[in-house]
Amino acid sequence: MDVGTHLYTWLNGTLLGEDAYGNRYYVHKKGKLRDGHQMRWVLYKGMTEASKVPPDWHAWLHHASDAPLHEIDAPRFEWQKEHLPNLTGTRYAYRPPGHVLEGGRRDRATGDYEPWTPT
Repeated sequence: MDVGTHLYTWLNGTLLGEDAYGNRYYVHKKGKLRDGHQMRWVLYKGMTEASKVPPDWHAWLHHASDAPLHEIDAPRFEWQKEHLPNLTGTRYAYRPPGHVLEGGRRDRATGDYEPWTPT
């Protein structure tokens, strides 16, 4: 994050909250509007990566809700998973069996596969 963003936040921002990942969310002190909406922004902990914003804060940042969903007790369902940032390009990225970085060897076909041949 650059110095200008931190300086702007220090001068104009009011901390609204922090998520479980350490990202901090701000609103403009004076209620300043941009395009008819209250100015809201996030300071990321660590590397700036938009996929690190959980869904409840994402909805707030994009004016889909007036408060983060965890504050208004939005229902959580048993099938919902915990939020994970996009791990593509990191050492934690998913690599299926047979991927070059996972040894490059796949299990042999089981025999239930018949290749298509044109007639």
